[in-house]
Amino acid sequence: MQGHHTSIRTADIHRAITFYQVLGFEVQERFTTGYTLACWLQGTAGRLELIQIPQPHPPPDAFNDPHYVGYYHLSFDLTEALRSTGDLTTWLTQLTQQMHNQEIDLQVLLPPCRQTICDRNYEVTFIADTDGLPLEFLLDLGPCPEAD
Repeated sequence: MQGHHTSIRTADIHRAITFYQVLGFEVQERFTTGYTLACWLQGTAGRLELIQIPQPHPPPDAFNDPHYVGYYHLSFDLTEALRSTGDLTTWLTQLTQQMHNQEIDLQVLLPPCRQTICDRNYEVTFIADTDGLPLEFLLDLGPCPEAD
């Protein structure tokens, strides 16, 4: 078994498409599903399905609510993409400018910081998509030093 796609409900599919295109996803197909607009987006991280929801309610605050249960975030590994620069802060600054050029104000939920996850060190940042869904981007800094 392997994954097929991740489906995201959005209040404004055109704005969401632009956001994910800036992240490197490309529209594969636009279609309707029942009563609403939808599309497939493909990127190196896999396939996304966007579905526009008429009269949407705001999503729960999965990032800041410590009692929230359910979808938390999508995570994207930028280690290979940033191998030459190795700088998540510069990447985020450039992304912010690219989003601004598309009239999207990028919401940074967590500025780049170091985190240890299991036996590896990472530089991690979280942003929100156009509907407030958390997205994590990380840079693998390598294994943790051996404890003495």
